[in-house]
Amino acid sequence: MFDSLTALPPDAILKLIGEHQNDPRENKVDLGVGVYRDENGKTPILSAVKKAERHILDHQHTKAYTGSAGDPVFNEAMQDLIFGSDSSANGRITTLQTPGGSGSLRIAAGLILRAKPDVSLWVSDPTWNNHVPLLGGAGIQLETYPYYDAGKKNLRIDDFLETLNKIPSGDIVLFHGCCHNPTGVDPSSEQWRQITDIVVKRELLPFIDIAYQGLANGIDEDVQPIRQLAERVPEMIVSSSCSKNFGLYRDRVGALSILSSDASVSKIVYTQASQIVRTIYSVPPDHGAAAVSHILRNPDLRAEWAAELGEMRNRLKSVRTMLVDALQEHAPAHDFSHIDKANGMFSYLGISPQQVTRLKTEFGIYMEGFGRINVAGITEKNVTYLAESIAQVL
Repeated sequence: MFDSLTALPPDAILKLIGEHQNDPRENKVDLGVGVYRDENGKTPILSAVKKAERHILDHQHTKAYTGSAGDPVFNEAMQDLIFGSDSSANGRITTLQTPGGSGSLRIAAGLILRAKPDVSLWVSDPTWNNHVPLLGGAGIQLETYPYYDAGKKNLRIDDFLETLNKIPSGDIVLFHGCCHNPTGVDPSSEQWRQITDIVVKRELLPFIDIAYQGLANGIDEDVQPIRQLAERVPEMIVSSSCSKNFGLYRDRVGALSILSSDASVSKIVYTQASQIVRTIYSVPPDHGAAAVSHILRNPDLRAEWAAELGEMRNRLKSVRTMLVDALQEHAPAHDFSHIDKANGMFSYLGISPQQVTRLKTEFGIYMEGFGRINVAGITEKNVTYLAESIAQVL
C-alpha cells in the first residue's frame, strides 16, 4: 500500500534547522528557528516553571487521564489571563486545554466546519507559514487580506481596512493578537479600534491567534484588542499558546476559547469541541498545563513569571535596537529602522531571497527565505558580524 506514496519536501524551518546544525563554521548564526534565546544563545527553563514542576512532583499523586477538555483549573486560569476575570463576556466563553497553539487552531477548524462548512476564513498576507496548511488543510476555504507593505516596511492599514469593509458578513477573519508572525508589525491601539468597529459593523467573526502574550508591551496590554472585541461581538474564537511566554515549547500547552452568543449556546459548543478532541487525540497532555495553572494561581510564582517574562520582552526590544544601530554603522545608506518599531521575536529584515541565500552560503547566517529573522538569535557577540555580513550582500 505505502509504495504508492511519494516523498514530500522537508518543512522549510526544519530543513533550515538541520542545515544550521550541520554547518561546521564556528561563527554561524541561527535567526530562523522560532524559539526564545537568551544572551548566551540558550532557551532557558523559567525559574517559575521549575518551581511549579517541583510542586507537581511533590503533590501530584496520579497520572490518570484528564477529560477531553483538559484541566478545568488551567482552563479557567487561561480564560482569566486572556479575557480578564471581570469580563462581562465570561458567562458566554468556554475554554479547552489543547496540545499547543497548533492543536487549538486545529480544533477550532473542526468546530468551524461543523458549524458552517461553506464559510471563508481570511488570513493576513503574509501570515505564519503553518496557518495555511493547518487551517486550509483541515478543509476551510481561505482568503487573504492585505497586511504588510514590503517596500515601505509597514502596515498597509488603508488597504487592510478597505478589504475588511468588503468581506461578506458572517465570514471569519484571523487576526494575530500581538507580535505578528512573520513581520512583527502590529496595529496601533487606534487602528485596533478601527478594526473592531468594522468587525462589529460588518458582523464578521474575529478569530484571534495569540501565541506571544506578554512579549510585545505587557501581559494585560497585549490582550486589550481581544478584551475590547469580547465586549462588542456576539461570537469570537481565540487560540492561545504557552510555548513562548512560559517557555513550554516541547510540553505543548495551549488553549482554545470560544465566545458564543449566550450561555446556552456556549454549553453546546463545549460538547462539540470536546467530541472533536475525542476523535483526534482523546485528551491533552497534562504536565505543562499543570505547571501553568499552578503559576497563575500562586501569587508569588505569578509575580516571578511576570518578572521573567518582562526580562524576555526587554531583551527582545534591546536586541532590535542593537541590530539597527549596528546596521546604521555598517550599512548607513540603508534604513532598517522598521526593525526597532516591530514587536516580539520576529521581523522581516527587508532583503531579497537571493541575499538570504548569500548570507547562508557565504557567511553561515540562517533565516527564512523571505528574510524573516528571529531577533532572539542576536547577541552582543554576533551582532557586529551579522551587520557586517548583511552590509556585504546589500
